[in-house]
Amino acid sequence: MSSSKIVIDPVTRIEGHSKITIQLDDQGEVVDAQFHVTQFRGFERIVEGRPIHEMPSIMARICGICPVSHLIASAKACDQILAVVPPPTGIDLRRVLNLAQIVQSNALSFFHLSSPDLLFGFEADPEQRNIIGLARAHPQLARDGVGVRRFGQQIIEWLGGKRIHPGWVVPGGVDAPLEAETRDRILSTIPEAIAAIERALAWYKSSLVQWEDEAASFGDFRSAFMGLVDQDGNIDHYDGLLRVMDADGHYLADRIDPTTYTDYLGEAVEPWSYLKSTYWKKLGYPDGVYRVGPLARMIVAGQLGTPRADLELDEFRRRLGRVPSSSFHYHYARLIDALYAAERIEELLLGPDILSPRVRSFAGINSNEGIGVSEAPRGTLLHHYKVDDDGIVQWANLVIATGHNNLAMNRSVRQVAKRYVKSAQLTEPMLNRVEAVIRCYDPCLSCSTHALGEMALHLQLIGPTGTVLDEIRR
Repeated sequence: MSSSKIVIDPVTRIEGHSKITIQLDDQGEVVDAQFHVTQFRGFERIVEGRPIHEMPSIMARICGICPVSHLIASAKACDQILAVVPPPTGIDLRRVLNLAQIVQSNALSFFHLSSPDLLFGFEADPEQRNIIGLARAHPQLARDGVGVRRFGQQIIEWLGGKRIHPGWVVPGGVDAPLEAETRDRILSTIPEAIAAIERALAWYKSSLVQWEDEAASFGDFRSAFMGLVDQDGNIDHYDGLLRVMDADGHYLADRIDPTTYTDYLGEAVEPWSYLKSTYWKKLGYPDGVYRVGPLARMIVAGQLGTPRADLELDEFRRRLGRVPSSSFHYHYARLIDALYAAERIEELLLGPDILSPRVRSFAGINSNEGIGVSEAPRGTLLHHYKVDDDGIVQWANLVIATGHNNLAMNRSVRQVAKRYVKSAQLTEPMLNRVEAVIRCYDPCLSCSTHALGEMALHLQLIGPTGTVLDEIRR
């Protein structure tokens, strides 16, 4: 699709197809590259005119990989419009569901989509470099990937009624209390999930030296990092305050109210993509690049707060430094993030009031605006709604993790292309390298369109006169 045919709406939500364009000079060297999102998702427009109580279930349909993330953020925005605080047990149960989403999504990204590259190498034969090859060469790693993802999905199903698009989280809390049998069933699965994650961490850390070249070029640049932390500055996936840290470890903002995001974050659009780019306003566009997600969470948090995860975080920082600059380290951070989530689920389920029947607060429309913020698997997620006095949605804006990371992803694609694309003839390893740097960020458009590890992708090499020299489509 040519840029002249793209009509950009500044309030869009994307998931699905992507395109990468690489610009060459007269000598065949890469001078620029862009990552295009070519599918339009109009959820901000779709929900206009809908009653507010429908919003969580509608917004969960945005994504089939991380529906719980949108369910949580949407319900929190609705809480503000109702001017209610869910009962403590309702909040804890929302936390459990959100953490289960973190586990299953991180497992999908690491084990199923990225580990074939990490096991066989980025230039290995694609006939081997896939999930089937992984199962043959490293059956324990493959089984652990299935087991860890199943762990997260089962919790979502047991709590919410189904694995995809559960409707259990509602404005004011959750729809039903937790039964003792369900709690005990979840608790019985946690030790094996933790053991599987720790096996993957041990394997990954033993192999780190093999990926030094990739770490040096897969999105290795100075930027800020953003995530939610609690009042003490430790990680908080469900609630909390925004912390933004620069490449030198200094705070650009520390524990600020995330509902004031428009004071700090700008949103820009380009004619070549339907995906908005968010940026730190004080640094301007496009210089205000920052990253969110598991890597950012490991950077901005003082500590995680669970025993095993804190030990891993300490080692992560000893190996890579306090603010590692390479996006390649998202893989490492994703495993620690999953370990923390599994440990924290256990802590929450062992709480004395987790079986309380008081899980939902009820109220009418008490405010015309609400903003819900949480940490999704891929990073900070914001839902912002405005309603009329009858609770009918008049306006909605979504700021998703992939949008936060869009500037960083484009910079990363450019960096990888300049290092590995050296001629007017594309090769499969070149294609895989460009894809692999996008996989580091695990954008939702990539997750939703993967089939056996391949994303829907259109890669073009364009010469200095604008002629398409070569292209590959999937």
